[in-house]
Amino acid sequence: MKFVRVVLILFTASVWPWVMTTQAQTRSDTPDPGSLRADAAAIFLPIAPPLAPRDGASAQRIDLGRRLFFENRVSMDGNISCAFCHSPEKQASDGLPKSIGVFGKENPRNAPSIFNAALNFKQHWRGDRESLEEQAEKSLLGPASFGNPDLATAIAKLKAIPAYGEAFKNAFPNEAEPINSKNWARAIAAFERTLLTPSVFDAFLSGNTTALAPREQAGLRKFIDFGCAGCHNGAGVGGRSFQKFGVQTDYWKETGVETPDKGRADVTKDEADLYVFKVPELRNVARTAPYFHDGAVDDLTRAVRIMAKTQLGRTLSDADAGEIVAFLGALTGQVPTNYSPPDPYPDAQEHK
Repeated sequence: MKFVRVVLILFTASVWPWVMTTQAQTRSDTPDPGSLRADAAAIFLPIAPPLAPRDGASAQRIDLGRRLFFENRVSMDGNISCAFCHSPEKQASDGLPKSIGVFGKENPRNAPSIFNAALNFKQHWRGDRESLEEQAEKSLLGPASFGNPDLATAIAKLKAIPAYGEAFKNAFPNEAEPINSKNWARAIAAFERTLLTPSVFDAFLSGNTTALAPREQAGLRKFIDFGCAGCHNGAGVGGRSFQKFGVQTDYWKETGVETPDKGRADVTKDEADLYVFKVPELRNVARTAPYFHDGAVDDLTRAVRIMAKTQLGRTLSDADAGEIVAFLGALTGQVPTNYSPPDPYPDAQEHK
């Protein structure tokens, strides 16, 4: 009996630390929802619903912006609208590595979702558009977007559709000549600011600790603890800053791209901006493949692994990557009910 007791004591002494370590690992993989919500609320913000139009003209402006967003007759080939690269079936992206514009021309970069774009501090991957308004106006002249040689050509196309005369007047009632490129941009931006897509993540942030499934909570915990939230934060889970793509290692060696995009350096002509891009917001990311500025990666798990390696110097396990992807799936919201084309205004004359 004495021998048995000695063996039992020795066995317990050797096994108990392993049991305690295993239990601690289990507890760390199952975050406390209340503590996790508090940590997340300090980093992220829930999406607030868009404000109701303050007056009749504001409502008319949003309605006009919706029409213009789906209007293809302003492009040089009569086929391209804003919505052409932002399909509701793909959460307002287009599923292509690089979008195709007027006359089949390829855009230089991937088209991000227009949903929640109002949350971004600047627009475009290189941040070369200061606002939604600037992006909308300059798209009229983009060689691979609308392709107009000048703004006058684009506005002439609008003026050739009689119903737009009244629509612009109602949206901008205090202007003698309301149909102009600035108001085109203001109307589209007003519509785009209504395209917010709250998800179960917002319910979690607002206090419903059961809104996220356990696996999604585990992914959120790792998203925070591993450092992903250092750049992907705020209401958009990103879209608030610039960052070099490839802090720890060259990004193109991981994505397989032969010719790397220089990013903001081509805009600013500053070597410090080499390979710097706007941090993308991650709302709806599970449904907006392919990923990165060049659409080089079409699998979200692979994209997460690449980001961990290039930005954080971390190699993710299958479990870690899977849980982070589960959390990212919780950022998918419903397509806004107003994101659909209205009946187009009829033509008055051939104007392509």
